[in-house]
Amino acid sequence: MTSAESTTIFTRSWSLYDLITEHNYMFHREIYAGVGRLLSLRDDSGRYRLLDLGCGNARYLAPCLRQSPPALYEGVDLSEAALIEARGYLADLPGSAVTLTQGDLLEAVEATGETWDVIFTGFAVHHLSSADKARFFQAVGSCLAENGWLILVDVVREENQSRETYLDGYLKCMRDNWIKVPPDQLEEACTHVHDHDYPEYFSTLQQMAAAAGLQASRIVNQYGQHQTLLFARSALPDI
Repeated sequence: MTSAESTTIFTRSWSLYDLITEHNYMFHREIYAGVGRLLSLRDDSGRYRLLDLGCGNARYLAPCLRQSPPALYEGVDLSEAALIEARGYLADLPGSAVTLTQGDLLEAVEATGETWDVIFTGFAVHHLSSADKARFFQAVGSCLAENGWLILVDVVREENQSRETYLDGYLKCMRDNWIKVPPDQLEEACTHVHDHDYPEYFSTLQQMAAAAGLQASRIVNQYGQHQTLLFARSALPDI
């Protein structure tokens, strides 16, 4: 399974994901407030370089970047529709060079010839197989600056929780709580989650990161299954 195959639903119809986030069903408001606080802790504001993998339309990250502008922002996503919207949300970043690329996140991070101070990815890595997640961390370890951070926002399974048990709970939550999503689109989203979501344990992600040279890790915040994780080679900021 490739990330291209697993995100077909959002490549075809970005509006569905935008509807889900508009009603905050995946805690985007709280999560990105935390991401903004993280970026404000960097001492290289205005100089750091940020790679955003699976950037979508950058609607929620853009305000964080306006508060702590990077020198360079590169966003990668499979959805052309999302990237068109992203150009609007990122148009007024002060002093930042912005590049948007249509493509697969794993291929992009493996192919980059740049060194990045921050690599960010939001709700995308769980679509990868375990082997491809390990490849992802290896690629991040190869292109992350010595004092760089990987900020990973994603769904995470509880330790020792099976994928089947996780899915049962998550799909029930969707059907019970996502009441503003039209029924046919909700079932499309549920099918997508059932068929393509492969969240890992935090401990598994830690092991993959450590094998790639990222020895420091921390759960920054958690809202149900939705977590913000921070990885670095050694020292992490006080939060």
